[in-house]
Amino acid sequence: MIIQLQPDSSEAQKSAIVSKAKELGYKISETRTQKGHYLIGIGKTDFDIRQIASLPGIADIHRVSDDYKLVSGKWKVKPTTLDLGDGVHIGQDDFSIMLGPCSIEGEEQISRTIRHLKDNGIRIMRGGVFKPRSSPYSFRGMGISGLQLWHQLAQEAGIKIITEVMQVSQIEEMYPYVDVFQVGARNTQNFNLLDELGKVDKPVMIKRGISGTIDELLYSAEYVFSAGNEKLILCERGIRTYEPSSRNTLDLNAVPILKEKTHLPVVVDPSHGIGIRHLVEPMALAAVMAGADGVIVEVHERPELASSDGQQTLDHQQSSQMIDRLRQTYQLRRQFV
Repeated sequence: MIIQLQPDSSEAQKSAIVSKAKELGYKISETRTQKGHYLIGIGKTDFDIRQIASLPGIADIHRVSDDYKLVSGKWKVKPTTLDLGDGVHIGQDDFSIMLGPCSIEGEEQISRTIRHLKDNGIRIMRGGVFKPRSSPYSFRGMGISGLQLWHQLAQEAGIKIITEVMQVSQIEEMYPYVDVFQVGARNTQNFNLLDELGKVDKPVMIKRGISGTIDELLYSAEYVFSAGNEKLILCERGIRTYEPSSRNTLDLNAVPILKEKTHLPVVVDPSHGIGIRHLVEPMALAAVMAGADGVIVEVHERPELASSDGQQTLDHQQSSQMIDRLRQTYQLRRQFV
């Protein structure tokens, strides 16, 4: 059960609502976000919902049977759309294309990538400054100095930044320079990190865990929402299976399932999902037709010289071709929706 309180509800009204819910067998948790004040009821008691709905101080009340309450699609009439400012949105009625290198490498690379994005009308740039690598000897990113340089150049060009945060201690120093925090597959169940991102007033994109289920991804999002941040994006990035022909198995089944289960935007990462450069575009196009709200793709002017993930990274010519086809495919999808 989700009880949405009126903005001007009093402490006395809230206490009366909590007392009534407990009387009916519910355990109550309280959540305040950027957009609302909620009481979350956990329990299995059948009752006439009007017993609570009639109490003063309540704006709305919903039965939600899912264990993840706030991210469930059962209480939101319209899917969530995130506004990044300056006319940049992620969510319903808009298809977002996010492009950029796996790793931020320096000023020249950033500038050339931004130029490529602007030439193609792309407003969101992805990139890593703190890189979780399987080998400790691989390039692990430029750190906060690279992020500051990137932010300066991107802001001048009107480009938004999405980048990965790896630990709680990085959040505060990264905050001024990030438009969307990314939680990578290895941190999807880092609950301390998720709790702290719940205290941040900026969007958070959560990637599905390497071997994570769809419900586990939703539980991770619930951690962030219940801690106070409802600006969330879910990302299908492929899961590890016994199939060795590709880096991961891109589970496009997850897209329509997530769109049915949750009100949050769903994007797809075909670069990590398949890990083979010439197959990234067809998987990105398939993501569009599966109903995704956007894609996030690795792009580098010269992938063979990239510091990381060059084998799955498109060059600028391949990227431009993919962008055109993504937009055409999205228009085709809209004819059937």
